[in-house]
Amino acid sequence: MIYRDECYRIVGACFEVYNNKGCGFLESVYQECLEIEFRHQGIPFVPQPELMLTYRDVPLRRSFRADFVCFGKIIVELKAVSSLCDAHQAQLLNYLNAAGFQLGLLINFGHDPKLEYKRMALTDRRQERTDGGSIITETHSRPFA
Repeated sequence: MIYRDECYRIVGACFEVYNNKGCGFLESVYQECLEIEFRHQGIPFVPQPELMLTYRDVPLRRSFRADFVCFGKIIVELKAVSSLCDAHQAQLLNYLNAAGFQLGLLINFGHDPKLEYKRMALTDRRQERTDGGSIITETHSRPFA
């Protein structure tokens, strides 16, 4: 499992926010709370970084903003919805591909009574396969404490 310790720390911070706020707030509230929690726990992060896109090695005028990049290598995408769907996973996968990162966390604060998170990792086999490579996903949810 890549970046296991870093992932554990990020998810732990998310649990702290969820345990304090519960569900029912807008994503922007969780974003702000998580910034405070990351600082408190000493987790390096950049909030809403602009990540540039290219096509045929030509920079595009369009870019995207992930909710967080933590430890300089993990994209953290927040949601506040009743349940995660394929479109949310596709968004994170696109962010990983565009940024060239291997690991992303999709965190859902809107799932009651549990924090829901999905870990998505692009494997090294991705570069070896012509069918798009391997994507490993793990889905977890834990009850509100």
